[in-house]
Amino acid sequence: MLERDTENRFPVLEELHIGLVTRCPLAKGFLTAAYDKHSTFPEGDWRGRMELFTEGGIQKRQAVLDLIQSKAREKNAMPAQISLAWLMGKKPWIVPIPGTRKMERMIENGGAAEVHLTKGEIAEIDRALDQLGGIGMV
Repeated sequence: MLERDTENRFPVLEELHIGLVTRCPLAKGFLTAAYDKHSTFPEGDWRGRMELFTEGGIQKRQAVLDLIQSKAREKNAMPAQISLAWLMGKKPWIVPIPGTRKMERMIENGGAAEVHLTKGEIAEIDRALDQLGGIGMV
C-alpha cells in the first residue's frame, strides 16, 4: 500500500501475463494498525530505526490507518485482512505473501481471502493513499 510506485508496473505485468508476488504487503507490520507512537521495539529490531514507526511517521499516515480500521470494523475483519484484501482486489494476478512469526497471525492473514472489498472501497483506499504524496516505508 505504501509503495505506490509498484502500480506503475501493472500495465507491463498485465501485457506480459506476469503475476506479482508482493514484498512486505503489510509494510513491516505497520498496516496491521498494531503500532502507535508509543510502540517500542526490542534491541536489534530494525523497525525501531524506521521513520515509518516514529511518532511523525505514524502521524503522516494516520488517515490511512484510520480508514483501514474503519473498513475492518465494517467488514468484521482485522486491519491486516483489509490491507491484504485491498491488494488482492487490485488485480487477480497479485499474490501477497506476508511474513509472520506467529501461527495465529498466519491464520488471521489467510482470512483475508474471505474479505471482499468493492471496487468503490478499493478506490476509496487508493484516494487516501494518493493523498499521502508518495510517503512510503522509509
